[in-house]
Amino acid sequence: MSSSYSFSFSAHLSTGLSAPHPLAPYGWDTAWEAEFAPYAAEGLVPGRVVRVDRGQCDVITADGLVRADTAFVTPHDPLRVICTGDWAAVETNGNPRYVRACLPRRTAFVRSTSSSRSEGQILAANVDHAVIAVSLAVELDLGRIERFLALAWESGAQPLVVLTKADLVPDPDGLSYLVRDVETTAPGVQVLPVSSATGEGVDVLAAVVAGGTSVLLGVSGAGKSTLANALLGEDVMAVQATRDVDGKGRHTTTTRNLLALPGGGVLIDTPGLRGVGLWDAGTGVGQVFSEIEDLAEGCRFHDCAHESEPGCAVLAAIEDGSLPERRLDSYRKLLRENRRIVAKTDARLRAEMLKDWKRINAAGRAALEAKRGHRR
Repeated sequence: MSSSYSFSFSAHLSTGLSAPHPLAPYGWDTAWEAEFAPYAAEGLVPGRVVRVDRGQCDVITADGLVRADTAFVTPHDPLRVICTGDWAAVETNGNPRYVRACLPRRTAFVRSTSSSRSEGQILAANVDHAVIAVSLAVELDLGRIERFLALAWESGAQPLVVLTKADLVPDPDGLSYLVRDVETTAPGVQVLPVSSATGEGVDVLAAVVAGGTSVLLGVSGAGKSTLANALLGEDVMAVQATRDVDGKGRHTTTTRNLLALPGGGVLIDTPGLRGVGLWDAGTGVGQVFSEIEDLAEGCRFHDCAHESEPGCAVLAAIEDGSLPERRLDSYRKLLRENRRIVAKTDARLRAEMLKDWKRINAAGRAALEAKRGHRR
C-alpha cells in the first residue's frame, strides 16, 4: 500500500473521532451495529473492507487499518467472496489477523465474467450510488451506458451518469445536446457534465456522493482516477494519459479501493471495465427502458413481443417517432443476453427457450413451404 493511500485513511479516521462511532465516516450506523451484535459477543471487531488482494484484505476498524487473512470467508460461490465495501467481523488478536465473517449485504454490484462458465463477479458491496463515468473525449456509446445502467439499477443502488472531460466540449449548445442525448438513454437518472481540469460540476457531484457509499465505474480512459482525486482533494489515485487515437487508457487502477471523502461519504474506485456483461439483470433492464415497458401496457396482447403483432403500442410509438428505433433494438438485445445468462443456471428457463426456438423454427419452415407451394 502506498504511503499516500495509508495517510488518506488515517487522516480521515482522525476527523471522525467526534462522531458517535469512529467508523461513522465509513457508513457505520445503528442498523449495522445491530447486525454485528452476535459477533461483538464473540470478541470480534467491526470493520469495512477497503481493498482485497491475494487472499488478504485491508479493513478499516475503530483502531485503524488492519491487514487480515480471508481464509475463513472464501466460499465456492464467487458471489459470496469478500469484496470491497463489505462490513466484516475481524479477529484482531494474534498474527495473522482473520476476517471471520461478513455482514449481509444491502446492495451488490454484479456483472458476468468473460469465462465460458459465465460466473457472476461482484465488484462492490453496500453501495448507495453507482457513478457511471463516460468520457466526452470520444463518441458516446449509448449502448454501453445502457448496460452500465441496467447493472446499476439491478444492484439496488441509485445510478448517476457523469460526463467527464466536459472542458473538451467548449460549445455550450453542443454540450447540452450531448447531455440530452444521454438523458433520453437514462430515464430517471441524473446526468452531470464534469471537468476535473476546470472543476465544473465537481462540487455538485461531491454533494451527491456525500450521502452514503458510491462506486465509480467506467471503461479505461473515462477519467475515473482523475475524478476520484478531484473529489478527494489530493492526488491519491495514480493517473495515466489516454491514447489520442481512440481515447482509451491503460488500467491505472488495478484494485477496487474504498476511500472516505473529505466532504462526507465513501467512494469505491474500480479498474476500467473492458466488458460489461449482464448478470440476472432483468429488473435493471426494465428500469433502463421504462418508457418501453410503460408503452407495452397499452399493447393489445399481454405477451406482445413488439415484432409485428396488431395493436402493438410500442411499434406505434416507433411509427410516430416518439420512440427511437435504436432504443427498441437495444432493449431486445439486452433482454436476449440476460435471458441466455439466466438460462445457464435455470433449467426451467432453458426448457422454455428450447421450446420457443423449436416453435420459431417450425413457423419458419412452414412459411418457406408455403412460399414454395405458391411458386408452383
